Amino acid sequence: MSPPRVIVGIDGSMASFGALDAAATEARLRTAELEVITCVDDPDEAGPVLRAAAARVARRHPGLSVTTAPVVGDPADVLAERGGRAALTVVGSRDLSGIAGLLLHSVSRRLAARTVTPLLVVRGTPLPSRRPSAGGVLLGLESDGDADAALFAFEEAELRRARLDVLHAWTYRQAPPDHRDDRPEPVLDSIERQARDRAALTGGLLMPLRQTSPHLAVNSRTIRSTPCRALIEATAKADMVVIGTHPRPGRSGTELGTVTLALLRHAHCPVAIVPVLAAGIPLRG
Repeated sequence: MSPPRVIVGIDGSMASFGALDAAATEARLRTAELEVITCVDDPDEAGPVLRAAAARVARRHPGLSVTTAPVVGDPADVLAERGGRAALTVVGSRDLSGIAGLLLHSVSRRLAARTVTPLLVVRGTPLPSRRPSAGGVLLGLESDGDADAALFAFEEAELRRARLDVLHAWTYRQAPPDHRDDRPEPVLDSIERQARDRAALTGGLLMPLRQTSPHLAVNSRTIRSTPCRALIEATAKADMVVIGTHPRPGRSGTELGTVTLALLRHAHCPVAIVPVLAAGIPLRG
């Protein structure tokens, strides 16, 4: 059996070299091979960027198996196809003005909507002095269908020897009247019931993973709040946020949910996106 593979797409920018550093770290943690890809119109133009990337990895991660490849094609198309056979795909993204910023964000967004395997989007340029386990791993739960995202987060926290913080934010929705007497449930009673239901569903999803990782420090919170705002605020103290994505058909192809889009634009740390292939019961009310 061939070793696992981590794929990273670079374009020579500082943001993409930040993604390269993150991908090399992930490959080392997984004892995986690292494949560095750059998409160009002419393969002969890729030499300097790929040589610089290989030298950077060799200097920072001696002994890590690295291959480089120039590929002609759209970066999102190429990485979606190559990533289907990888343990993890990594790309960079940052908020910039002008065409460069739009292109960087467009690749990560389009790839996030199409990926069938985990994708790590590295926002900005990571600080060299920041240790991988300083802030821990943050898992944002949306539904009980997020089991794959939860498993990825547990495994990532174990690889990093970091704590795992689990956050499920939900918004209150008024319950329909009881048809036996058509009287609505009192608001406070409804809020308390929904809070208990959300906590129970979250605990049920995490229980088997806690049992298989008994030594992992796991902190779980279920709060009534706007999911986008709560998760973005929590990323300020995390080294990585993990979420399950639930892409859906839209007018311009596959579209991402509001939480995923918000994290891709505003998260304070890298965003790990784990595709959900089947819908689950919403946890957020």
